[in-house]
Amino acid sequence: MRKYIDSFRYALEGIVHGMKTEKHLRFHLFSAIIVIGLSMWTGLSQTEWFIVLLLIGGMFAFELMNAAVERVVDLVTTDYALLAKQAKDLAAGAVLVYAFVSACIGLIIFIPKWWR
Repeated sequence: MRKYIDSFRYALEGIVHGMKTEKHLRFHLFSAIIVIGLSMWTGLSQTEWFIVLLLIGGMFAFELMNAAVERVVDLVTTDYALLAKQAKDLAAGAVLVYAFVSACIGLIIFIPKWWR
């Protein structure tokens, strides 16, 4: 049982460390707070809430994974290496794609409600 508790503690330490050190993660937290506030104000359905929370959670997960990739690459090499740059760029690209798709889905959910 202790092993499982430690696993959760390590995961929480990772999240806290990410919030302290990653400006993009803090930006996404700020954005999430605004989106949750707008969701409450707009009066989303249960399904819409599910989608919004899934998108927010996914964004945090992608951002944490991006930070992990950056640290592993930096651990492996301090010299410029094309593959290291590509690994970092690919991870950042995944975050950007998810952010764009999340924004589009958000607009699909919110705009019809605001124009009624």
